[in-house]
Amino acid sequence: MSLIQEKEDEIQMIDQKKIHVINFSRKLTANTIFFLIPLYFLRIGLSGWQIGLIISLYAFAPLFFSFPTGWINDRISIKRVIQGGFLVQGLAFLLVGLTSHFFLMAILFLLLGVANNALDVSTNSLYFKDETHQDLNKKYSRLTFWLALGPAFGILLGGILIYLSNFHTLFCLYALFILVILALIGDIGKEKFESVSIKDYGLDLFNRKTMLFSVMIFVLGLHWGVEGTVYSPFLQRHFHLNNLQVALYISLSLFGLAFSAFFIGLLKYNARLNKRLFLLAMSLSGLGLILMVNRSVYLSFLFRVVHEVGDGFFGALNVLYISRLFEKKSIGGSSAALLAMMTLGHMVGALIFSPLGYREGLQYPFIISGLLLIANSVFGIYVFRKAQY
Repeated sequence: MSLIQEKEDEIQMIDQKKIHVINFSRKLTANTIFFLIPLYFLRIGLSGWQIGLIISLYAFAPLFFSFPTGWINDRISIKRVIQGGFLVQGLAFLLVGLTSHFFLMAILFLLLGVANNALDVSTNSLYFKDETHQDLNKKYSRLTFWLALGPAFGILLGGILIYLSNFHTLFCLYALFILVILALIGDIGKEKFESVSIKDYGLDLFNRKTMLFSVMIFVLGLHWGVEGTVYSPFLQRHFHLNNLQVALYISLSLFGLAFSAFFIGLLKYNARLNKRLFLLAMSLSGLGLILMVNRSVYLSFLFRVVHEVGDGFFGALNVLYISRLFEKKSIGGSSAALLAMMTLGHMVGALIFSPLGYREGLQYPFIISGLLLIANSVFGIYVFRKAQY
């Protein structure tokens, strides 16, 4: 074997196109359920606190499973975890359509949370570890673009399916789609594993730079608790939209997220510009959330697009920053711990904003979470001044 060949064997190369297909497919299904499921929960008679608890359980799983999954990614396998996550996700979709019992639904959404977390952590790990030479803005904007494009198409298709048939058809077809993708997944690239100690993870995570960043993304994650609990019911009650119109509103605005993430890749990597865009994006996201609660559905949609554009900008830059925080050998477990912080924000947001919204008014969670995002952008100035990212 030549020296060049030996050197190539040491480099981890992945099939980025296959990763994008996986991300597009899994987000097409999972995020459709995430955004539209409150309408199904209300139809089968669940209350506001029950909806909040189920969605918080979906977000709860990463708190316990993110780091172990990342550790497995660093030491044992990534591909097998991705395959297992797809299988559990597809089977859980089938079972969701067969029950209306609160307790069973809560268990299923906990399993969906575990599967979704395994897929999030493992696909990110594989992408972070890839050593293909590429501009960082372009690399991570493409990752975020395909993650966002899946929900945009999925929710649109889901709304049409619900309008023409029912939720049960949606669950069954999306489960079948996931299982077909699982069957078609082949080799997605070379995996390389190294010895990683708990001390390595401790050095990665317990330092000022990482801890400040984790606080910022925890606050960022709070608004996801709004979107999974009161978003679609707000659109129905506030604007009297039917299920198809709700799906159109949500899905079309998500194209703004996808293409704003793609736009980041058109800009060459520049640390100073990226920081400014990240902070501006959080402010735009928060402002969009606040202003989307006005009485005009057209203006509301416009401001929702503003929110999604902000989410797209900081979504792409967020994964870029995480990729630079850690060494490749330990990035699976360390980045998974940060994902757990974001999903802790998601969980807390669901537990707070769902009861608040259904009791006091569905517009208030959007206003409060929007103000928190704007405040977070101010905190972000402090974060970036204290550490170099």
